[in-house]
Amino acid sequence: MAGLMPATETRGQFTAIAQLQWNLFRNSLRGKRGKANLASSIIIGTVFLLFGIGGSIGLGSGAWYLISENKGEWLAVVLWPVFLFWQIFPIMATAFTANLESSDLLRFPLAYRSYFLVRLVYGLFDPSTSVGCLWLLGIGVGIAAASPALLPWTVIVLLVFAAFNVLLTRTIFSWVERWLAQRRTREIFGILLFLIMISFQFTGPVIERYSHKPAPGIIRGAERLFVIQQLSPPGLVAASITYVSHGQLSMGLVQFAILCGYGVVLIWLLNFRLHAQYRGENLSEAQVSKAKAGPQRLRLGWNIPGISTPVTAVFEKELRILSRSGPILLTMVMPIVALFLLRVGRWHVGSLGPPMTMLQPKDFGFPVGAGYSLLMLTNLVYNNFGAEGMGVQFYIVSPIRFREIVLGKNLAHGLFLAISLLLVWLAVNFVYGPPAPAMIAVTLAGLLFAVPVNFAGGNLLSIYSPKKVDYGTFGRQKASQLTVLASLGVQLLIFGLGVITIFVARILGNLWLATPVFLFLAILGITGYLLVLKRMDGIALKQRETLVSELGKA
Repeated sequence: MAGLMPATETRGQFTAIAQLQWNLFRNSLRGKRGKANLASSIIIGTVFLLFGIGGSIGLGSGAWYLISENKGEWLAVVLWPVFLFWQIFPIMATAFTANLESSDLLRFPLAYRSYFLVRLVYGLFDPSTSVGCLWLLGIGVGIAAASPALLPWTVIVLLVFAAFNVLLTRTIFSWVERWLAQRRTREIFGILLFLIMISFQFTGPVIERYSHKPAPGIIRGAERLFVIQQLSPPGLVAASITYVSHGQLSMGLVQFAILCGYGVVLIWLLNFRLHAQYRGENLSEAQVSKAKAGPQRLRLGWNIPGISTPVTAVFEKELRILSRSGPILLTMVMPIVALFLLRVGRWHVGSLGPPMTMLQPKDFGFPVGAGYSLLMLTNLVYNNFGAEGMGVQFYIVSPIRFREIVLGKNLAHGLFLAISLLLVWLAVNFVYGPPAPAMIAVTLAGLLFAVPVNFAGGNLLSIYSPKKVDYGTFGRQKASQLTVLASLGVQLLIFGLGVITIFVARILGNLWLATPVFLFLAILGITGYLLVLKRMDGIALKQRETLVSELGKA
């Protein structure tokens, strides 16, 4: 249908899209869930606003100091955080971004010009754009406060830099969408992204470890990187403003022209990608299944002693789905990566100081890894039905209780957590050595409390606030904002009680005292989980329309 409407209707198309978005927002507020999501969005938006204002003040102060001290060439130091945050955050936190499926717009008679501009406009509503603009505003104010004569040129350069970041983000997402459309490139891209994420996390500890006595080779490498970064967008912005501040307008214009040239290249790349989508590019890998000749062997499901057949069937289905999901499998590796990060950094034996002489770093390895393992499964536990899609209707009409469905999912998630804990245990013994028996007992007792509480809260939010997810695509396992906020509150409660209990036991001089406290809390947690599980049938019956409508969205 795209392209059937003449270009003269561009303004009307924009008006229709804006009206559609407004109607969707207004209609979403009619239910309690929509109002709760709005409240959570306001809270999360306030957090981002405070984060943006704080960063704006800090970066603006840095820019003011550099210009005041005639060190404009170092402006790249305050511009690089803006550039990196603007590009990395949307990939790392897609739960807070307004992802646009291009196929949704291409169903309508939309002119290509309108389609291209809409894709750009959607990028303006990302939190990274809002925070980045606040940071650039702070930098601009800092430069203008130090040298008012630079204000006009600074505004022009920073506006182009902001436009460049928006274009780069949209271009990256358009090509990533292209690569993720095919399985082979999706797997390669996911592994590369995972390795890049790990590499960035190792940067801080490595710099901290070797910053005191830098080797000559490291110094030479840093000098070369400094020269290379002068050709990067932050380096070009810093150089352009610096040249103009020194009265070298021609050199400043050259740097500005190179930055504009980067933007032109991005526009060409984005246009090339979006035009292919607009013309109906289809990268689907779906294949028509062919009927096999001859008798087929019946494949029976699992039979686990002591567990009913419906629960076993759900348990088997969940394990098969999770075991084939690259993003989910990689979450099991992240706690081990965190342990190696702590080892590479300054968290080594004897670095905790006198107040913590009772416990060695190796003793904290197992509880830290266990807590991280539990956190990595938050999106999975708090959105049990996210991957079902329209298949959730079969649960509703099938002769099986929802408590059995939820129990089967919880057992599968619990097994994944147990495997992750086993890997953490092996990593702790390899990296730090075996932890103290008291810390092992405290950790296991704490998990007996934390796991049932998370499962109980996750079961409720999975029905009251479901969201469709894709376990096979990186970045699409996020729950709704309401669920994210509620799960954050549950985690703060659990970890707060855990820290207080261990701290009191340490003051009393006997870490073993924390174990019975956690066991008592575990009894309360298990009781609450059983009560929630008992009420799952009634809750699911009342929320069946919410489940079908939310999980059935295209």
